[in-house]
Amino acid sequence: MPTPTIEWLDGRVHLIDQTLLPNEFKQIYCDDVKSVWEAIKSLRVRGAPAIGIAGALGAVLGIWKSSATDYTDFAVELKKVTDYLATSRPTAVNLFWALNRIKETAAKHRDLEIAKLKQVLLDEALQIIEEDRAMCRAIGQHGLELLHSNDTILTHCNAGGLATADYGTALAVIFTAHKAGKNISVYADETRPLLQGARLTTWELMQAGIDVTLICDNMAAQVMKEGKIQHVIVGADRIAANGDTANKIGTYNVAILAKEHGIPFYVAAPTSTLDLSLETGELIPIEQRGPEEVTEGFGNRTAPAGVKVYSPAFDVTPARLVSAIITEQGIACPPYEINLKELMAS
Repeated sequence: MPTPTIEWLDGRVHLIDQTLLPNEFKQIYCDDVKSVWEAIKSLRVRGAPAIGIAGALGAVLGIWKSSATDYTDFAVELKKVTDYLATSRPTAVNLFWALNRIKETAAKHRDLEIAKLKQVLLDEALQIIEEDRAMCRAIGQHGLELLHSNDTILTHCNAGGLATADYGTALAVIFTAHKAGKNISVYADETRPLLQGARLTTWELMQAGIDVTLICDNMAAQVMKEGKIQHVIVGADRIAANGDTANKIGTYNVAILAKEHGIPFYVAAPTSTLDLSLETGELIPIEQRGPEEVTEGFGNRTAPAGVKVYSPAFDVTPARLVSAIITEQGIACPPYEINLKELMAS
């Protein structure tokens, strides 16, 4: 990304408002923890790694002006801030991972003066950003070996620079292959109901000069049947110990279609997205979104007033449909119960 998706600037959280893309490119400031919470909840900032960064920076912002004079009082304030941020979105485990990392860093440096402790926490949040950048590049390099020249990849939702601090996860593989001269092309699902594929993925790929074709979500089976797709690569918001993967709603559909057509289905995600405390994907909490996102998308009513709506933001793809999981530590293949643990240990 030529412009950081999210950063710490002038003592505030500065981010791209992704709800306005592609029609308007606008950066906004979050001046307090409530505005960071709102930015996460409303998808101004989105994508599991970026949400984790937002959580870490939001936690720092929330305690930056703390008047606490001892660690005990400071820790109470920090817990209140992190608990509040944790209520913004439930599915992406990166958010909780980052918030816990900030709390653990505070506890580790509890003997410092409060002013110095605040700086340590800011440095930790900035370190998460740097690690995320390195993670993106490493995922791209590992995933590169799976692609060949003139391959066409199907994507779902957005897992690019807008979802991370750099290249993205799923799109990192595509960006890296493009840079390596593999002449990659992409079909991007629109990703109903908020159209992250149409609004964000196509925008990023066009900015990078990568050949991209937008399709409606219900066209994926047809383009696969026509032999247009060689690989599917998606991101993830949480991966259970057995390899079950939560990602944007509609991903499960795509995985089933890929299996039917004999197309490899890859998940690209950092190890911070792995949640080995959950044995299976059945335990992953699934966020429910407001009905207006379906009935009045982008301000235009498309369904009768008062109609009942069921709108889960994510679904879980069973591990049996996942060909491999691409991480910054390498590529994990089945059996995931063994190989994911080995990746985390590394």
